[in-house]
Amino acid sequence: LVQLVESGGGSVQAGGSLRLSCAASGDAFSNLYWGWGWFRQAPGKQREGVALIDSDGTTSYAESVKGRFTISQDNARDTLYLHMNSLKPEDTAMYYCAADHFVSRPTLATITHLSRYWGQGTQVTVSS
Repeated sequence: LVQLVESGGGSVQAGGSLRLSCAASGDAFSNLYWGWGWFRQAPGKQREGVALIDSDGTTSYAESVKGRFTISQDNARDTLYLHMNSLKPEDTAMYYCAADHFVSRPTLATITHLSRYWGQGTQVTVSS
């Protein structure tokens, strides 16, 4: 069982920065094809994968956030971060941390739609 708890959301003006954190507990992190990351969902919109990092440290980003967001994890692999810079109003959403191990290298789609483990979400609001 993996438990995920997000923090760090808030309200900022466009161009600002936030750092989201996801504290994890569980014993699945060393499994092959383990991955964890962030997806977001705005009211009335579909879930969107934002970024992921897999068990060998490979990262992947949505095109909409490339160059602005950075995903990282601490050495113990029990905290995941999302550093968000140059925030835009369209980044406004509830952000969720998600994790699981998969049958192949995880992708943003599998992290977003197939992960069994999610946090409760943290709200990010960007005003223009």
